[in-house]
Amino acid sequence: MAANPHSTELATVDGERAEDPFDPLIRPEIHDGVIVRRVVAYLVDIIIIALATLLAMAAFAVLGVLSFGVLSPALAVMLPLIPLTYHTALIGAPASATLGMRLFGLEVRRIDGGRPGYLQAALLTIVFYVTVGVTGWLVLLVALFNDRSRAVHDYLCGTLVVRGPGPVAGL
Repeated sequence: MAANPHSTELATVDGERAEDPFDPLIRPEIHDGVIVRRVVAYLVDIIIIALATLLAMAAFAVLGVLSFGVLSPALAVMLPLIPLTYHTALIGAPASATLGMRLFGLEVRRIDGGRPGYLQAALLTIVFYVTVGVTGWLVLLVALFNDRSRAVHDYLCGTLVVRGPGPVAGL
């Protein structure tokens, strides 16, 4: 039984109706300013990922020299795992947010109100990077045209980003 997209209720497993915890008409404050916060939070995350990548490159350069080049190809395998691990480990954790998201008071939630697990966080990260890579960031424009600021990867993975507890209150 599917919920009416304009209803404030969701269908539950037993067929009962439950209130939509993220209805923008009932709780507009959790959606206010999410797009700007997401962009700035992602810029912070990119800086953190870039620093982690530089550290990994330095470590593998040393390991490459010490192993006479045998471990050098491992760098090509490890570099794509840095953003995947970063996003998955932090979004799947109890805070449901990367460090940038936490800084700007955002968190990722499942559409039913729960927090995503590590598998859903990994799927969200993979779908994000694949869709952004294929479309050159254009898929993110979808967030401008819906009342919950959900991007394509949010729709595909059953998640959304909302304002939660965080240190930046006035942005």
